[in-house]
Amino acid sequence: MRKAEVFAEILVIAISLGVIAIPLVLRFGAGNAIEIHARVAEAGGWMPDGIKAKAGETLHLRLISDDVLHGFAIGQMPETEVDVEPGKVTDISLEFSQPGNYTFYCTRWCGLNHWRMRGTIEVSGDAPASTQPVSEPLYVTLGIDLDAPHPAVEIPSQTPSASRSAQVASDLPDAYLSTDYYRANSPAEAFSQLRAEPSTATLEDAQVWDLVAYIWRSNISGDGILDGQSLYQANCAACHGEDGSGNGIFADDLEAAGEASMQSMQGADEMMMQRPKDFTNPRQMLGASPALLHGKITRGGMGTGMPMWGAIFSEAQIWGIIAYLYDFQFEGFSP
Repeated sequence: MRKAEVFAEILVIAISLGVIAIPLVLRFGAGNAIEIHARVAEAGGWMPDGIKAKAGETLHLRLISDDVLHGFAIGQMPETEVDVEPGKVTDISLEFSQPGNYTFYCTRWCGLNHWRMRGTIEVSGDAPASTQPVSEPLYVTLGIDLDAPHPAVEIPSQTPSASRSAQVASDLPDAYLSTDYYRANSPAEAFSQLRAEPSTATLEDAQVWDLVAYIWRSNISGDGILDGQSLYQANCAACHGEDGSGNGIFADDLEAAGEASMQSMQGADEMMMQRPKDFTNPRQMLGASPALLHGKITRGGMGTGMPMWGAIFSEAQIWGIIAYLYDFQFEGFSP
């Protein structure tokens, strides 16, 4: 009888240990997955926000939201995007072919400081890092001061249209239609230079502005604008507004946080916040060259709260966003 009692006690202990072991296996199985918790930026953001991996080896992550819906993606690797829902575990496996530092970020607008939800994956390995030469950003090459005011001296009396200029565009010198010219000059600069051309002497100002729209439209593709629109709506509209007017759902909160920090001299998290720029303002946008906008997006707007997107978007994506921003100023841009 005693043997039966001992056996029953051993069985109960074994079952109890099994119940404890199951969650441990689930948690630390799947290739020793790294567990990352997501919280709104004010509550800590990604935890941990720095992890290590090896090139050529699979990295297993277990993503858990502790509060609201978040999203996870690796910069310049859109195929990695997944939703991280509260109360659920999201498993993801990644493999990096090249050593280097990769930025992961939140893709869901989870709060006022959503853009601060970023972390780094440091990938080591024997494989050489990318051998592509690192070139200076275009704004550096051109000597553009990103933080200096750049208002357009002249603005059009009506919205310029690329399609209206078709009849006179054939007389444009080829230099105006090059990509280098488009990227280095603002629309206002192009207008001023075109106005001085002998071939435009008989044209009205509105017609010359239409030529400017034609130059800008000739340097971008329909697919590029559509890609830029998609990226803008997903990443920029919450602050700058779907219509580009600077009235996104977080615009008032950003402005209020900036004003409050100036009055109270509170921490750096809020010191840099201000109302987002209005992309529908012709004085502002027609004075900005594509190279200047590229620098703003790549580096971020220091002193404004505008995040740095250079580690998130590819070059093609950044140029697509820029193309879409000019759609707020010119007719006939969207396919």
